[in-house]
Amino acid sequence: MKSFNVPSFYRSPLISKLKLHYKTQDPHRKIKQPFILNTETCAIVIARHFGFCYGVENAIDIAFKALHEHPGKSIYLLSEMIHNPQVNSDLRQRGVQFLNDTQGNPLIPLQTLKSDDVIIIPAFGASLEVLSAINALQLQVHTYDATCPFVERVWNRAEKLATSQHTILIHGTFNHEETRATFSRAVIQNTPVLVIRTPEEAAYLAECIKHNADDGEFKTRFTGRYSPGFEPSRDLTRIGVINQTTMLASETQHIADIIKSALEIRYGSEALKLHFAETRDTLCYATNENQEAVLELRNVCPDMVFVIGGYNSSNTSHLVEICESVCPTFFIEHSDCIQKTQIHHYNLHKKNIENSMWPHLPQYPKIAFTSGASCPDAVFEDVVFKVAQHFNLNANQVTTYFNAL
Repeated sequence: MKSFNVPSFYRSPLISKLKLHYKTQDPHRKIKQPFILNTETCAIVIARHFGFCYGVENAIDIAFKALHEHPGKSIYLLSEMIHNPQVNSDLRQRGVQFLNDTQGNPLIPLQTLKSDDVIIIPAFGASLEVLSAINALQLQVHTYDATCPFVERVWNRAEKLATSQHTILIHGTFNHEETRATFSRAVIQNTPVLVIRTPEEAAYLAECIKHNADDGEFKTRFTGRYSPGFEPSRDLTRIGVINQTTMLASETQHIADIIKSALEIRYGSEALKLHFAETRDTLCYATNENQEAVLELRNVCPDMVFVIGGYNSSNTSHLVEICESVCPTFFIEHSDCIQKTQIHHYNLHKKNIENSMWPHLPQYPKIAFTSGASCPDAVFEDVVFKVAQHFNLNANQVTTYFNAL
């Protein structure tokens, strides 16, 4: 796999050592079990896969390449490079300006840019509408395109579904940058497109497929999430499912199964192939690996788990959802969230920040850690050290344990 020039301050000697250990012992990435470091006062449990993925490292490499090659020039990102506050803050401090927020709302008018300004496309890609607006102003953009190749793979899948005259059903969050970009590319293929978020919405679609939809109810329920001219009675007869690459794999499969079952009921098993496209999962490898690694934590039975990443990170949020079924889970952005008596964390369900007391733990607790695909290893290391302090271990002691690998 290609290697990238990621700045050293995002790296961690500790985590690099662990990843090198796995690279040597498990070159084909077959091991699923977490790494367990037994210290004097606690067990430190680290999920097998976590942290920066290919697409994120590629995006960071491209952003710093743009900074290096254009000193003194105005450099702009279409939106956040990735959903990680430390990385985005660091880019801002280096002079990179953001043209839009994560919802696509303008922060800087495109009309104010000059033809020699530098524009970077983030890892999520960009919608065709945004690219058209840039091209209309004769601004250069494609030199620094950091779109994740796994996102582009989804776009290619959408094109194939359009060619075979299937309606494209996108499992994702409509206001997410990646889904907006995918939606715009699907729509231009002149095929019906619909974005859904939950299995409950898929169940409603199943009823529409089996019994024909009430047009008014359908369009009210999915306002703003379907392509122009979408007609449920016509456009829910041949369907292929793709997804935002950071969604829960199990949820995407569940949605596809619901739709497939409804089409089979309506058209019969023999005709099913004409109505449902068997698309292999379009999640990226890192999303799959990170989710599978978190599921493996169940076999260890940790007493608590820290999930590290940006609060607006989709892939990190899904890791939290999985961990919550295992043990007390704390979604944090960095080590400052960990205090002596309290943990400053994000409640995924209430959508707010909370301060919680440390949970009651056994005499020798097992503390687990994982992080989203956009979390720097340096941040991960800081959290491990901070938690270790809570159990009377300093950084040197933790490092000594890791050096025994």
